[in-house]
Amino acid sequence: MAGRVWAITAVDTGCGKTIVTGSLARYLLDKGFSVITQKLVQTGCSGLSEDILEHRRIMNLPLQQADHDGLTCPYVFAFPASPHLSAGLEHQQIDPERIFQSTRCLQEQYDVVLLEGVGGLMVPLTPSYTVRDHLVIGRYPLLLVSSARLGSINHTLLSLEACLDAGLEVAALVYNHHPQVASEIFSSTRAYLSQELHRSYPGAILIDFPEDRTASSTNIWQSLF
Repeated sequence: MAGRVWAITAVDTGCGKTIVTGSLARYLLDKGFSVITQKLVQTGCSGLSEDILEHRRIMNLPLQQADHDGLTCPYVFAFPASPHLSAGLEHQQIDPERIFQSTRCLQEQYDVVLLEGVGGLMVPLTPSYTVRDHLVIGRYPLLLVSSARLGSINHTLLSLEACLDAGLEVAALVYNHHPQVASEIFSSTRAYLSQELHRSYPGAILIDFPEDRTASSTNIWQSLF
């Protein structure tokens, strides 16, 4: 049986997708699952994906053969920009089927594949194909990462609306406690996002992702798995 794919995306860039993906992978490893992380596309680096390297650090694992084979990040571009632009500057165009093939290959080897997106849902992978398009075709359940930083309410509501419009399944909203903000903003934003999440997706859960994660991650993810 093919392994299950979970997608992790965010309401904006820099929301903590990479740390969330690595933390969830570590939790699943500790629970006895065979798990691998994958990155749709990486920009702003050369060689191996920086985000995959961070996943392995959090998982306390060396690089895997799938990493060296390029399956866990089929496209890496040097220029730090939207994937469609970074690819174009290297005279390439991203082929979504290549990413799907890599994901299917990982599904044959692992119980769970955690697929980290790039930026937010509407980031273009090609001039006519977005991250959201890819997740819709893949029919992957989604973890959406948000926070209390300025603008997150707007970004989160727009992201939830984009998910609803496309028929995406949002399993959870991950509320990243970083960066720290005033307690009034933190509590009010959390309550508002929880309300809107359950209005849009009554079956979804809100998961708090604390800034101090030195303790076991069990309490973070046990409501999801």
